[in-house]
Amino acid sequence: MKKSNLDEMQEQALLKIEHNGCWLAFWGLLAAMALQMVMRVPGRQMLGEWIVFMALSLYIVIACLRKGIWDRHLKANRKTNLIVSLLAAVATGIFVILSNPYLSEPLDYVLVAGLTGGFTFVLCFAALSVCTKLYRNRRNKLDKE
Repeated sequence: MKKSNLDEMQEQALLKIEHNGCWLAFWGLLAAMALQMVMRVPGRQMLGEWIVFMALSLYIVIACLRKGIWDRHLKANRKTNLIVSLLAAVATGIFVILSNPYLSEPLDYVLVAGLTGGFTFVLCFAALSVCTKLYRNRRNKLDKE
């Protein structure tokens, strides 16, 4: 590895810039895809953004789990997983209602929001539960070393 030309203060500043740039890309891609979905852009036109978004998401999750890092503010437990999954479900239900022009009856809105929200809740909770287990195993292994 090459020797850095930066001092410690510059390294910290660069890390903060890279951190902010990463999250700007993450949320920017998510917002761009959501806007395109609301505007009913065909899915294949969003394929590039989706690939980059998923690659970034997977990289962040895998890298954090490998280093035994969960979150600065949230704890890795069932209560947090339930709350985050519920928020994801509600957000998904609302988004699907807003982006679906074919709904006309109030019951249609409730069914579509309920089904997509419920499915999102189950998938999100399952994924977070698996990640919590992986995190705890990795954290225990790192603590023993």
